[in-house]
Amino acid sequence: MIDQFGRKITYLRLSVTDRCNFRCTYCMSEDVSFLPKKDLLTLEELEIICSVFINKGIKKIRISGGEPLVRKNIIQLFERLGKKLNNSNLDELTLTTNGSQLKKYSSYLYDAGVRRVNISLDTLDEKKFHLITKKNNILSVFEGIKAAQNSKLKIKINTVVLKGINDDEIDDLILWCGENKFDLTLIETMPLGDTDILRSTNYLSLSKVKKELMKRWTLEDINFSSGGPAKYSIIKEANIKLGMITPMSNNFCSGCNRIRVTCTGKIYMCLGQNNSIDLKKALRSKQSYRSLENLIDQSIIEKPKKHNFTTAEFSGSSIIERTMNITGG
Repeated sequence: MIDQFGRKITYLRLSVTDRCNFRCTYCMSEDVSFLPKKDLLTLEELEIICSVFINKGIKKIRISGGEPLVRKNIIQLFERLGKKLNNSNLDELTLTTNGSQLKKYSSYLYDAGVRRVNISLDTLDEKKFHLITKKNNILSVFEGIKAAQNSKLKIKINTVVLKGINDDEIDDLILWCGENKFDLTLIETMPLGDTDILRSTNYLSLSKVKKELMKRWTLEDINFSSGGPAKYSIIKEANIKLGMITPMSNNFCSGCNRIRVTCTGKIYMCLGQNNSIDLKKALRSKQSYRSLENLIDQSIIEKPKKHNFTTAEFSGSSIIERTMNITGG
């Protein structure tokens, strides 16, 4: 699958639920209303979509949400997709999670073929954790991380940098990741859907963060990719890779290899655009694989050159109608 700008699309990010047991302030409102279950694709429908994408050249699938591991029987989907590893175009099956359910599911994920996970963790401090997530169960995250380590899953920590909240904690996160041999990726907050906060208050350019880090750490830029948009450096003192995802300060759209499908069956060709193509009708009318392939082909043709995020949106309503828990991380 090659779009009109010559970008080869090999990476599918699949949301399996909009539900989450956290209420991170930059992601959703605290009193969020979740979608009716009838609106969600079944596990079987999600598997069909993945199969069509794999046949069309997708090599990597990342399962996301919401929190994917709160979806009932989700391990069944991992098991079914895991059987396609090394027997199809699919080279990697992974997920992004908040970590709270890993104590229960880590060993099952490994058995299904998952070898690495991204864990979203914005702070090591219990009070800040409550401020960001509106929950008091940071211990469940640390227990999940330990379980993932015991299950031999490779861990990368994802941290959304929030000015005035956790930007004073980045050095601590680097030290902690170094001690545990975790790589770390920092992410700029994005104007994706309207939440309870004014994001202009918390937005911080990672170019500024990097300049500050270079005063205290030895950073060496490297030509490394984990399949996503992060640009990486080695932090020599901690002996870890530090990734930075900069949708606002340093647009990375020219190398985009990704496409997203939501838990309701909508293809979003770009995280920062509203246009979408709906697969649900074709799925539920029992149309052929070819019908799904045609819709996917259409989405690749319509994939835009770049997103429309601008820092101006931090001070008002986002042009993106959906929140991150619906789109998938």
